[in-house]
Amino acid sequence: MPPDDPTAGAAFWRFSLDFYARPGVSGACLALQDEHGLDVNLVLYACWIGLSGRGCLGADDLAAAERAVAPWRGAVLEKLRAARRAMKHEKVAELYAEAKALELGAEREAQRRIAAMAPPARTGSDDQRIADARANLMRYVGERAAAAAAPIAAALAMPGR
Repeated sequence: MPPDDPTAGAAFWRFSLDFYARPGVSGACLALQDEHGLDVNLVLYACWIGLSGRGCLGADDLAAAERAVAPWRGAVLEKLRAARRAMKHEKVAELYAEAKALELGAEREAQRRIAAMAPPARTGSDDQRIADARANLMRYVGERAAAAAAPIAAALAMPGR
């Protein structure tokens, strides 16, 4: 797959929407983000790379993905998230919904940037793909957040919707 292939970004986004909706995943992702300072898009990327047959990510691969998304996260995503969260308890439902949609658009852009780095898919058994996804997830979250990532690791073996 050539660099910056738009189909990789679209495939990653579709995966993320499906996977995030699986039982326990959204809560675990938010805990990893809010309690451990991890990037949900990188959590999802680690899982997608493995489950899509793209193999295991090394520390250098994860560092490159982090570098690709960090400026966008700091300049845009974190600010949009903070603004949306501030609106949540105000009586501005329509504005909150617009902020949420804008934040989702910014998340999709972050994923497009990360997916541009994805290696091509290879053949492999379902068991190998799940093992690769688990290895990628654990490499990203590390030992200190492994317990918080357990629902995500469990969801890796669930059939897609």
